[in-house]
Amino acid sequence: MITLASDFPSPYPAAMRGVICSRSDARIEDVAHDFPRQDVRAAAFWLREVLPYFPPATHCVVVDPGVGTDRGAVVVEAGGHEIIAPDNGVAVPVARELAGGGEAESGDDGSEDFDVWEIEYDDAETASNTFHGRDVFAPAAADVHDEGGAAALDRCSRTDEWVDLTFPEPDIVSGGARGEVLVVDGFGNVITNVPGEHIEGCEGIRVDDELVPVRDAYAARDPGDRLVTVGSHGNVELAVNQGRGDEAFDLAAGDDVLLEW
Repeated sequence: MITLASDFPSPYPAAMRGVICSRSDARIEDVAHDFPRQDVRAAAFWLREVLPYFPPATHCVVVDPGVGTDRGAVVVEAGGHEIIAPDNGVAVPVARELAGGGEAESGDDGSEDFDVWEIEYDDAETASNTFHGRDVFAPAAADVHDEGGAAALDRCSRTDEWVDLTFPEPDIVSGGARGEVLVVDGFGNVITNVPGEHIEGCEGIRVDDELVPVRDAYAARDPGDRLVTVGSHGNVELAVNQGRGDEAFDLAAGDDVLLEW
């Protein structure tokens, strides 16, 4: 199959599907097209959380604030998957996850456990400088899928130079952590970079000096009440039962947060 993921509103994803359908008989599945607009880190986070649940597939990912500039286009191969994406780091965290490590660690020779191929395309033949999802990435995804990988394509060349992306590490200290909000999901749940293991056994923690109960489920609190929990991603999450945690805690992606337990 070929999957599609982007920050594009309708009808742009339909054009990408059309291009793929005109070049390939592959089954097409949509991952998401409502990633936060032009937020490469948020897209990278969600791809890392979602794509490993797919069987080996070709993934076309377009969150591309640098469209029309000299940023590159890449195919990243990891764990039997191919990820076609802008060279802005969006595909790197999930590639590490698919390769089995999840961490930004290289081997003795400095190489990662995934391969990166540069996609060469002719600007003169590209119909638009504003929609490479349709004109560069969708065609490349169809060709990579049908030809069995980037190595089979003349316009792909192996490269060791690509844009990296890692998530910030929390500062874990005795009795607490200084962390950062990685993303806010569609429910308003505030997902931090603090691993959930640090709050095991806690009945409550202070979030920016305010004591909040720790619960295993949203419904363990009354509707409208705040809570701290560990989300499906394994990180500490700040939430409100049947409400929006980002509004209740006054936090947004990129904000610092102090947790004390």
